Amino acid sequence: MTETFDPIRYSVITEKNPREIVMLRGSGCVWKRCRFCDYHLDKSSDEAANFALNQKQLLQITGQYHKLEVINSGSFVDLDEQTIALIEEICLKKNITEIHFECHWMHREAIPAFRERFSKKGITLKLKIGVETFDSLFRESYLVKGIDTDSPAEIAEFFDEVCLLQGIPGQTLESMEQDIKTGLNFFERVCVNIMVENRMPIKPDPRVIALFREHLYPRYIDNPRVDILMENTDFGVGGTP
Repeated sequence: MTETFDPIRYSVITEKNPREIVMLRGSGCVWKRCRFCDYHLDKSSDEAANFALNQKQLLQITGQYHKLEVINSGSFVDLDEQTIALIEEICLKKNITEIHFECHWMHREAIPAFRERFSKKGITLKLKIGVETFDSLFRESYLVKGIDTDSPAEIAEFFDEVCLLQGIPGQTLESMEQDIKTGLNFFERVCVNIMVENRMPIKPDPRVIALFREHLYPRYIDNPRVDILMENTDFGVGGTP
């Protein structure tokens, strides 16, 4: 991560499932092989420094919507225990009853215990996975996502929400819509991320993005279960590593 990387780390989402959102920092994504993602560079092995940074963001939480989303360029397991404990403490103080966390498929076995930990305090967890596409051959040979199942139902056994990556070479209008429909059939919510250029090998395809913008954006933008991020900062957090 460049020393000048200073992303916005706290924001409030007022449209569709209103919630506060924080972008925290952990030890880093363990997988970090995805050919489209450079956010895994937002990491540090210094737990004390991570907690100091995370605490600053978490103390901004007001609980105004009683919902919180926590992202951290990896999985919840990458966050230090002090940060997790502070999240619990703030949720109880601010009457937050629902938290959305991210998790890679490789850490799915850690989810049940994590859900139970928060459930004991009256807090419901919603787990989101970046599946990117349900075309498993395309996903694993081109995106190198690290999900060793081609079954949406199996993924949904662990996860409540799904992120899709669209606007990249090889996708068609039909394949993008099929992914959205599959996501809606198996998951509570779908977040469509349109590819934005970064330092990684996979680049946006303007022709595919144009197809999405013309046909799918108007079809799904008003769907309360679908978030669409035309830019990766549309939730109000993030930046350019």
